[in-house]
Amino acid sequence: MSAPTATSRTAAGAASRVALDRRRRRSRATRVSVVLAVLVFVVSAVSLTLGAAGVAPVDVLAALVGRADRLTSFVILDLRLPRLLAAVLVGACLGISGGLFQSVARNPLASPDIIGITTAASATGAVALVWFGITGLALTGVVLVGTLVAAVLIYVLAWRNGVSGYRFVLVGIGFAAICAGLVSYVLTRADLSDVQQALVWITGSLNSIDDVSLTVLGASAVVLVPAALLVGRPLAALGLGDDVAAGIGVRPERTRILSIAVGVALAAAAVSVAGPIAFVALLAAPVARRLVGRGSLALVPAALVGALVLVVSDVVAQFAVPGVVFPVGVVTGIVGAPYLLWQLARTNRIGRGG
Repeated sequence: MSAPTATSRTAAGAASRVALDRRRRRSRATRVSVVLAVLVFVVSAVSLTLGAAGVAPVDVLAALVGRADRLTSFVILDLRLPRLLAAVLVGACLGISGGLFQSVARNPLASPDIIGITTAASATGAVALVWFGITGLALTGVVLVGTLVAAVLIYVLAWRNGVSGYRFVLVGIGFAAICAGLVSYVLTRADLSDVQQALVWITGSLNSIDDVSLTVLGASAVVLVPAALLVGRPLAALGLGDDVAAGIGVRPERTRILSIAVGVALAAAAVSVAGPIAFVALLAAPVARRLVGRGSLALVPAALVGALVLVVSDVVAQFAVPGVVFPVGVVTGIVGAPYLLWQLARTNRIGRGG
């Protein structure tokens, strides 16, 4: 009788340690999320006070509650707040999208801006806008459909009895090059007025946010962010291996397909509003996982890191050079390119390319 008793005690002790580790990880994730949320709030509040027409914090609060004068209300509610909300939502969508793709491929380079997802959205948007004159809500729908088709093609081309993270990234990079060439061709064949409108599809910008695009982005986030959190639970189990995940009731291939679909939709919603803003999706999830600890998808922290990165980048884009407003994609590119080079060198050094 002693052997079964000892075995049961050992199993109970292991289960207790696993439960304790899970509680600690959740507690750390909660603390990290709270700190990141506070940082996003503080940076956002400061950004509303900046600009040629400087507004005091008290006047910003008065405008938000409807007690400011007409000029202050116009500056805050019509000019600065929509841009700020777009930066937060776009950054959050890209952060979660990057986390989903990197978890599916198990590769830190598998973000939507590296593997061709955002470039496909950019190409679809440029073609729809310049050649067919599609704008507004219809443009968002076209971008979403085109991006989903591109994701299916990338997945099918990368499939060889399963999807290798290394092959997934390489196929995506090749597809991104094709889409980038298509965007360049569209712009060289377009009228000058159309080129001005289509410039957002090259670097990504928050300079042309309007009520329609913000409403579409908000509605997309309300639907897709909870969907990402739901699909994140079975996706986390895939980190244990397909056989173990299947043993606890998770269907690996279905989970991957659903995760990619949600990630594509998040990236497409963000790109349809702000264009292909580079490196936010690449940066957000790895930073969030380092803050939370290994073994976690950290989707909520990734969303907050993405929002924080984009809000800070937009502040720099607007006010770093007086009198000049850069596209926010220029700033994220300057920040993200060194990180990409470091990640490539690190991946090659430790032999994790595949």
